Amino acid sequence: MSNILSGLWDYAKPAVSEGRFRAAMAGASSDDVLILQTQIARTYGLRHDFAKARELLQSIELQVASASPEAKVRWHLEMGRTYASPAHAAESQSPEAREAARLHYLRAFELAKQARIDVLAVDALHMMPMVDTEPAAQLDWDLKAIAYMEQSDQPDAKGWEAALRNNVGHAKRLQGDYEEALRQFRLSLAAHERKGNAYAVRVAHWMIARTYRDQKKFDDAIAIQLRLEQEWAAAGEPDPYVFEELEQLYAATGDTARARLYGERLRAARAAPQ
Repeated sequence: MSNILSGLWDYAKPAVSEGRFRAAMAGASSDDVLILQTQIARTYGLRHDFAKARELLQSIELQVASASPEAKVRWHLEMGRTYASPAHAAESQSPEAREAARLHYLRAFELAKQARIDVLAVDALHMMPMVDTEPAAQLDWDLKAIAYMEQSDQPDAKGWEAALRNNVGHAKRLQGDYEEALRQFRLSLAAHERKGNAYAVRVAHWMIARTYRDQKKFDDAIAIQLRLEQEWAAAGEPDPYVFEELEQLYAATGDTARARLYGERLRAARAAPQ
């Protein structure tokens, strides 16, 4: 069902995605209904309502126990994401929460591996850096996910390349290995361009510009961020992260007037209703 779900998802608009999943439930098989419910739970998590996500997942747990391997894998993946995910605030990530996430992610991986659902096996591996948060451990999990993806002969598993390369680039940037970070971010960018996802392409360019700031290549970073500012504006979605970077970049170059301008734009963007 992966291809169907990917056509329904808009990760930037989880409420819209929820509506699509609910509409798709009409006339769906009982197994597909369970899978769709796991994705509805994920939309709650993206909106930081982890309790509601967990409540929904717990309500279908008994049905999932006798459902297809895909339904079981997706249930464990989404239950794991209610405990540890990029959407969680750092202060919520207690050792107990991370351990609960670990159990679900590793169970999802084993079930997906047994069922040869490689796209979900890679998904489970790529979530483990949310559990083991030391940079070296995160990088190790990212590399394991890439290795699993590369050995797969399933095209949808290959679709993980952009995200995984981004994760490795991020880990390398944190380690101060900026050249390798840039290499990985450029591979991620190329993968996103092949998929034709304009949103993701802009994010990939942002990651490259962020690394340029680390390298003190301020002019190169500013040029990219100014272009991104225009592209996000044209899309009708001004990006606070671009404003934040431009504030930092202009401050670093001593242009206090422009730094102040982008600081004001950043505050206005964050104050705007979502």
